[in-house]
Amino acid sequence: MNNRRWLYVFPVFGVAFGLWYVKNAFVDVVYSDYIRLVNSYLPDVWDPRRFLVGDILTRIPLNYVARIINTTFFDYRIRFDQVLGVLSLGLAAVLLVSYCIKKGISFGWTLCLMAVNFSLNKWEMMINGSGWIHFLAFAGFYYHYLVLERLWTGQEKKGDRMRCLVLPWVLTLAVAGPYCAIYTAVLGLAYGFRLLATWRREKRWDLQYICYGISALIPLLLYVWSNAQVTEKVGVVVDVPFWRQFLDTPGYMIRFFAKSFASMAVGGECAQGAFSSDLPYLVLGVVVMAGYGLALWFWLRFRLWEETLFPLLLTGAGLLNHLLVWYSRWVFMNEEYGMSSRYALQFQVGILGIFLTFALVTERIKTKEVSRPGAKGTGKLRAGAVQMMIVVIGTVLLAGNGYTTIEEIKKAPFRKEACQRRAEIALDFENRTDEELAANFEYRPSRPESGRAVRSALEILKKNKWNVFRD
Repeated sequence: MNNRRWLYVFPVFGVAFGLWYVKNAFVDVVYSDYIRLVNSYLPDVWDPRRFLVGDILTRIPLNYVARIINTTFFDYRIRFDQVLGVLSLGLAAVLLVSYCIKKGISFGWTLCLMAVNFSLNKWEMMINGSGWIHFLAFAGFYYHYLVLERLWTGQEKKGDRMRCLVLPWVLTLAVAGPYCAIYTAVLGLAYGFRLLATWRREKRWDLQYICYGISALIPLLLYVWSNAQVTEKVGVVVDVPFWRQFLDTPGYMIRFFAKSFASMAVGGECAQGAFSSDLPYLVLGVVVMAGYGLALWFWLRFRLWEETLFPLLLTGAGLLNHLLVWYSRWVFMNEEYGMSSRYALQFQVGILGIFLTFALVTERIKTKEVSRPGAKGTGKLRAGAVQMMIVVIGTVLLAGNGYTTIEEIKKAPFRKEACQRRAEIALDFENRTDEELAANFEYRPSRPESGRAVRSALEILKKNKWNVFRD
């Protein structure tokens, strides 16, 4: 293991790449969600009335700490949040590499994982620093999954049982925000499987895993309660049940679902520029879904859960995220909505799990564990078919992510130029109309109060000499 620690250079290079990208694609000026944040929490970030509210858990408490540090030491710079996001993405990469080293995952597959982890299909979240906490949340999920992996495989470290009890409280209540639902669901499925397996084998219920399940469920229920206190309602285009809409417009619902999977092969903006019909989207969506199906079949066929759990948790989380986005976002009646860059972080978890599963199966092929004794030539045929499927799906995913990253690098100067224009408008906001502010700051432009909200945020920043108005 020690002689492979050099693989940790991958996260270092990945973080350097991410920092280079945000530097070349952004000028430090508030826009989008930051308008709401400035109006809601600034200038007095210490005022308890701004965070002691019923829906505090939906506002992700750790953000309050970051906001205090940002205003106190950095004049409320978006760059501060962007750096935290990229560093958190690097932390997730460190955890992935640690698993690869421990399991002897090859250099090639480790490189594939890093290519997906640092792909610029997440450009929107990387640039819009307000979502930095989500990168940290997923790193926290990976850490918990790795702790559970050690317990599952009998390689427990001191304190692992306590970590399984405490981590859901910390992650769900302080860090995860809305992502806690899938996190808890994945843990629940793992714990349920372990309970049933223990009962079937020993005819007893494993109290340890029952406690873990309860410790994961209670924070989720607290989050749900907090979410029920939200007073601001987000309007939707339609207000009919999911299944009614599915029966009325099955084509739309199926395309929405397939395109969300396709976004993991080619980013949404790149796909819209490259494809002139729905067929390529659907083909790519089917390929990615086939990757999920193949990975899950491998787990059943080769009983991989007997030696490891981490890749299965990632694969399950990715699949559940696709289902959640489909179920919750179809109401916008835009079949490309599920391809948004903002969902790439959720979806890519599954791709990481698929690649790790492929890596484990590839290793079994090398050691001739895939094929069972049978007719002459059958073993080679089975191994060859497995390798072919892995190569095809893996190539599509890697090539698509590479294409998306290259295209986004090309777009970076134009994104920076748009930010520069926005900064110029911000510095001259007193002489601009509300309509002009609404059109340029990407904050709920369809709402009549958008321009006034932007003006209010810029007034707060100018008065305190923060962000674009700093000396």
